Order: sequence, then structure tokens, then C-alpha cells
Amino acid sequence: MATNPWEAIEALEPARLEALFTADADRLALLTADVAGIHFDWSKTHLTQAAIDAFAALAEAQGLAAKRDALFGGQAINVTEGRAVEHGAERGEGSPESVARARGFQHRMRALIDAIEADALGPVRHILHLGIGGSALGPDLIVDALGRDGTRYDVAIVSNVDGVALEEALARFDPAATLIAVASKTFTTTETLLNAESALGWMAEHGVEDPYGRVIALTANPDAATAWGVDETRVLPFSESVGGRYSLWSSIGFPAAVALGWDAYAELLEGAAEMDRHFRLTEPARNAPMLAAFADLYYTQVRGCETRAVFAYDERLRLLPSYLQQLEMESNGKSVTADGQPVGRATAPITWGGVGTDAQHAVFQLLHQGTHLVPVEFIGAIEGGDTLAEAHHRQLLLNMFAQGAALMQGKANEDAARAYPGDRPSSTLLLDEVSPRILGALIAFYEHRTFVNAVLLGINAFDQFGVELGKEMAKAADAGDLDFDASTNDLIRRALGPA
Repeated sequence: MATNPWEAIEALEPARLEALFTADADRLALLTADVAGIHFDWSKTHLTQAAIDAFAALAEAQGLAAKRDALFGGQAINVTEGRAVEHGAERGEGSPESVARARGFQHRMRALIDAIEADALGPVRHILHLGIGGSALGPDLIVDALGRDGTRYDVAIVSNVDGVALEEALARFDPAATLIAVASKTFTTTETLLNAESALGWMAEHGVEDPYGRVIALTANPDAATAWGVDETRVLPFSESVGGRYSLWSSIGFPAAVALGWDAYAELLEGAAEMDRHFRLTEPARNAPMLAAFADLYYTQVRGCETRAVFAYDERLRLLPSYLQQLEMESNGKSVTADGQPVGRATAPITWGGVGTDAQHAVFQLLHQGTHLVPVEFIGAIEGGDTLAEAHHRQLLLNMFAQGAALMQGKANEDAARAYPGDRPSSTLLLDEVSPRILGALIAFYEHRTFVNAVLLGINAFDQFGVELGKEMAKAADAGDLDFDASTNDLIRRALGPA
């Protein structure tokens, strides 16, 4: 008998998916769960009771329960940076002191939104949100998903330093009726501040007398924001212990709160808190983030899968795969453990995906008949988001369900080009509806799933040093302080001219 949990996991006997259903009449009960308006179905993965038991043993060996308590207790679990990880406190699940601090910041944000609604900052019709990474992906997802029926203010979220992106947004807006929200945890982000300076210049060119008076700063470094020129009454702080890719729950969520209204934003937070409570209080065998992480690790560690595909069969969730790319790959794309030793095994798979049914006519060929085994995740909603004939939503969901069935069942054919091997795994997340509460729960589910993966692998999910080197080299090159290799020097010369 294996005593090392990894040995037990790697010794799991493979079986075809259809055989697993045949062998276990209770498979659906074992591998489905209903939490916070979301139905989770992992029955078309290769998880079994033996696999769940093996991963639960690994979780116990890795001290997952204690680390989960440390996460919500405000302890410095981001060991490489010596920080707590307290995005949970933003939705009321954390140490009392941290929750109280988050509530205070939220009251400040709501008061400013009340002032905007009362025209205390002048007439406002447009919100230009400038940020990048976690300071943009979360707000963009929320506003795009929940604002399809119209928002109270026009919102443009610009992240790319490419001037084309900013000009496209500026062309839509009246500078005299625009507020600029500058979102940067440190308030030193090069791309964001350059975009902000250009937006201020646009305002000045169009006769706005006090452009800086139209700026709201969303930051964990208020002193830097006021030094840059933002009035201290228009700085919306958040805690240093809230990481960038987990920051949509903080003042970084300002564009969602102002565009959708405070009640919707509060429901978003409460949905996330509901998933927090499920994650904290539910045993591993019924715990949605844990079961999802067990499936993730089965495919990376046992089956050698290098990618994971996510397909939203709902246009309102079209930005979710991009959001998950940062959450999962920036968090767990590591090669050393939390104490700096080589991990010695695969860590995060490459997250990719798209929108159904578009993706069926693009990438599903590889998923069904290609040589790569790719675990697929389908996400849909029982209640549609349109007012057209019911056939639209019915066809959308039938396609999603049929794709999962086809990946599993396959189809034999004497013509090899027309044969489907089957036994290809998928999971399904079926939302009751795309509402603020359920979307909040969905995002929190993915956060906790990412955390569980990291703990079981022994890595730190909360630093991101890998994003720094290229940016540092770009800054040094711009200042003339760095000489590159012959290829890079030639590219710079061809595109930008001699130094």
C-alpha cells in the first residue's frame, strides 16, 4: 500500500468514462454538487471515490485545512512577500479587524458614488477606467456580464498601453462629462499612468478647466496618488493585503459599483461570501473548489495534460476565460515551492478557451480528434439573457450538453478520419442565471480552486515575480541603460531608430 499520497494518486487505475458510469449507479450523486445557484457536474471526468480519497489524503498531508484557516484568519500566507491574503475580508469573510477595515473603505466608496449620482462632481455620463491586469480584468468581466441591459453610466475599461485602445474609448466620450478612474495598487504602473496622462491631456485639449479634479484613484498607496495630483477626497483606498488579481472585490470594483448600482455590487460580494462559507465549512468530498482542484491535479499529474479549456456557452460570460488565464496562470505558474525548492512536477496547466457555439466551429476539431488530451469545462446558464425566440437559448444549451456527451462517448467508424475516440473528459457548471450573486459565487469558486491547487502542490499562489523581468528590461531600455542581444537590438533599431 502506498504511504506517500502522491504514490497513491499516481497508482490510480485508469478506466474509460463510460465504464465508470456503468460500474457506479451513484456516480452522479458522488460527483455533482449544488452551491450558491450553481450546479457542478464532474461525473464526466475520471474522478472516482478512490481518486477523491487519495486527493483528500494529500490535502490532509499538505495541511490544507490549517492553511485555509490561515487564509481567512489574516495570517501572512504569502510567504515570499510576507503578506496576508485578504480579499475574503472584502466580502465579510476574514479576521474581524480586516473585515472592519474593508467595510470602512466600502463606505467611503459608496459615499463617493452617492456624490457622483448627486452631480456633486458635475454632470457625469461616462466612466473611463484605466488599469491593467487585475486592475482591469475583473471590472471588465463584471460590467460586461451584468451590464448588457444598459448601465447607469457609459463605462470604458482600457488596459493596453497601445494608444489605439485609449483613442477608441476617448472617441465615444464627452470630456466634460467624463470621470477618469485610475486603478493601480502601487500607483506606479507604467502603462496605466501613461494612459492617465494622455487622458488628462485629452481633457485639457477639450477645455476641461481642472482635469485632475475629474480623476478618482483606486489604490493601496494613497500617498502616491495624492503626490501624482489626485485630490485626497477622491482617493478610494484598499488594503495592501488584497492582491491585484483578487482586487475586484475592493475599490478596484468601482466601475462595476457605479455602473450597475450599489445594490448589485453588494449582491456580488454576498455571492462570493456564500462560496467562501461553503469552502470553509464543507468536507472535501462535497467541497466544490476541492473537487475541482482534485480533477485539475488528476489530469496534470496522472494524465500529463498541459492545458485546460474553458468554454462559456453564454455571451455574457465571454470574458471569463481571459479572467481565468490571469487568475490561474499568474497564481500557479511556478516552478519552485513556497520555500524555494524545485517543485519536481507539473504545476498550472495553460488555461485557454472561448465562447460556445463559436468555438465549436474553430477549436473543437482538436478536442474531439486531436492527439492532445484536454480537460474541458463548460459553463452555461439555465435562464438566458435575450428576449428572442426560445429556440436561441435552447440550441445554445443543447449544443453545450451534446458536446460533453460526444467528448465522452465518441463514435466508431471504419473510416478513421470520421472516427471519434471518446473518453475525453469534461466538467459542467450550470448557473441558475447570470446574476450578481451567482457571478460573485462563480468567481470566488475559481479563486478557492486555484488556492487548493497551490496548497496541494506546495507552491505560493500569491506572488507573481515572473511578470517583472520583461517590464524592468523595457524600462531600462527606454532609459538607455540596457544593451540587449543582437536580435533584440536589431528589432529596436528597425522599429524605433537608433538610440
